[in-house]
Amino acid sequence: MNKYELTVILSAKLDDEARAAVVEQLKGYITRYNGTVGEIDEWGKKRLAYEIQHQIEGFYYIINFEGDQNTPNELESHVRIMEPVLRYLVIRKED
Repeated sequence: MNKYELTVILSAKLDDEARAAVVEQLKGYITRYNGTVGEIDEWGKKRLAYEIQHQIEGFYYIINFEGDQNTPNELESHVRIMEPVLRYLVIRKED
């Protein structure tokens, strides 16, 4: 199992319950594709470097997880089309 990190920026227009639902959905995608969710780091609302979809702020989350080599690709295919996600990035962490 490889270690990965998903960084995701959610829309600032979401309330607390909606953000929690999106994070739970992301965790569900990770576990569905043979991954295990580790630590979730919530950075809170931050100003974006540039405007994205007419928004200047977003909520940042970093989700650490382990999975096989197909887990990141499957995860990205779902995150890419999620409406509240402004930006995302999955990287492989060194052991």
